[in-house]
Amino acid sequence: MSSTIAQKRGFASTLWDYLTTVDHKKIGIMYLIAGGFFFLVGGLEAMAIRWQLVRPENDFVSAGFYNELLTMHGTTMIFLAAMPLIFALMNAVVPLQIGARDVAFPFLNSLGFWLFLFGGVLLNCSWFLGGAPDAGWTAYAPLSTTSPGHGVDFYVLGLQISGAGTLIGGINFLVTIVNMRAPGMTYMRMPLFTWTAFVTSALILFAFPALTVGLFLLMFDRMFGSGFFDAGMGGNSVIWEHLFWIFGHPEVYILILPAFGVFSDVFSTFSKKRLFGYTAMVFATVLIGFLGFMVWAHHMFTVGLGPAANSIFAVATMAIAVPTGIKIFNWLFTLWGGNIKINSAMLWALGFIPSFTIGGMTGVMLAAAAADYQFHDTYFVVAHFHYVIVGGVVFGIFSGLHYWWPKMFGKILNEGLGKFTFWTFFIGFHLTFFIQHFLGLMGMPRRYWIYLENQGLDTGNAVSTAGAFLMAIGTIVFLYNVIITSVKGEKVSGDPWDGRTLEWSIPSPPPHYNFRQTPLVRGLDPLWIEKSEGRKGMTPAEPLGDIHMPNSSILPFVMSLGLFIASFGFIYQTSDKSWLSLVFIGMGILLGCMFIRSVKDDHGYHIHKEDLDKEAGL
Repeated sequence: MSSTIAQKRGFASTLWDYLTTVDHKKIGIMYLIAGGFFFLVGGLEAMAIRWQLVRPENDFVSAGFYNELLTMHGTTMIFLAAMPLIFALMNAVVPLQIGARDVAFPFLNSLGFWLFLFGGVLLNCSWFLGGAPDAGWTAYAPLSTTSPGHGVDFYVLGLQISGAGTLIGGINFLVTIVNMRAPGMTYMRMPLFTWTAFVTSALILFAFPALTVGLFLLMFDRMFGSGFFDAGMGGNSVIWEHLFWIFGHPEVYILILPAFGVFSDVFSTFSKKRLFGYTAMVFATVLIGFLGFMVWAHHMFTVGLGPAANSIFAVATMAIAVPTGIKIFNWLFTLWGGNIKINSAMLWALGFIPSFTIGGMTGVMLAAAAADYQFHDTYFVVAHFHYVIVGGVVFGIFSGLHYWWPKMFGKILNEGLGKFTFWTFFIGFHLTFFIQHFLGLMGMPRRYWIYLENQGLDTGNAVSTAGAFLMAIGTIVFLYNVIITSVKGEKVSGDPWDGRTLEWSIPSPPPHYNFRQTPLVRGLDPLWIEKSEGRKGMTPAEPLGDIHMPNSSILPFVMSLGLFIASFGFIYQTSDKSWLSLVFIGMGILLGCMFIRSVKDDHGYHIHKEDLDKEAGL
């Protein structure tokens, strides 16, 4: 009986700990769990889409439900799966790689996570409250402004809340990397993953406000009778496309750049070599971020912008292939002559190179405006962006998870299961999407619910669906691997891979203060330098002293809950003004929490030197 009570108390205290935590490592774990859950939801939506298209004139789902599946699959995978999984890796690793105790604003880090989660939950509430959004993940006007029901309203407010959390996270990592690097860690000594997180955070800072503005205008059109995108009221629906893609194309690089950073660290570690062309890699990363803002209208070649605009955006789009090509060659040269170790993390990285190169090649094909008139809105485009997002981002996430799993949880994922996951997912991925290039060239349009017999599309769609099931099997095996490792996996040292960067210089999982003493960085790959000189750990940059830590807080959770409640008021006030009371309740909770945070002195606490000595057994 007493053990049951202890277990209940243990669960309650753990739950409270995670609800109130501001520790970047625990927030990273929460991003991982939430992003993993939404990845499974988006995967189920994808499986339903592929099953509907497995044969001609199938009636597995209705046309309206297919539109909802299509919209929610894209929205979920981009905003609620890929983004948080990238943030999971950034939270878990970046402060450790720069020798920091935490991020610059731990309270805001927690607030960013809870905003993302409540935004995602709000969006998926639409399934149970009259229907999900059905205007495509890009929500083009006037389709989105005239969509019946409240599905698109959930889209607007869910992405507003979630996007605010992402923006907060981006600002936080910018400040962290600028201000909190360990002594000696100049910008040109930062690991590539930290560099890519830095550039990604800058892209978030400039790209997400465009989406926020667009969603506000769409919200006013749908809920308050304005006409920003209604041509009949003097509006312009193409303005939505500009606002969306000014955000949407940098978003591709927000997702892929951290994956590039993962691959750079993985190739370097498992080739036992310094990354080839480090300086060129840094400048290529910055250049990709810069050019990423100059290519958005290549999504709009068929809108009618005119030959001059189309030509400018075509040239800019082709130019962005140059810094990406620099990266591909530098990774290959890092492998050349290296002492290569093949494991799960390395397999995902190696599989990425040909997969992403195909995605880049088809991207250059789409960049030719004249050719794009033929490719546009066909399955050729679907194949292209899945080769970039899955072959780049998802491969990068899997590689990063296998690589940093021991740092996050103190255990290495099972290698046999890891390799089985890779091969089933890799083969399934190419089966699913490679053939879609040819379906597109044969004229199969995107977003269509059914296709007819005798159009020559039957075999390609059947193969594509079979590949999707292989990807699903790989994902299930990965989940089994996570469970079996957490139950049976053996504890590992702080440096199981013979790593090169600072995160491998401390125990796995790290103590909540990360570093007992701030490390002194003496060059690129700082831990490798210390090892080559015969030292077991990093040279400290300071004497051992008290460590200042932030206090936990429930306020970020409650603030996000307040916005969640207010959103229902905004959505349903269009049909019944009594729902406005929820707006006042929710916003009251939010503003009340902000007031409490403003007037309450919260100076954190100190871990004393004596306690650190006891913990280390000294």
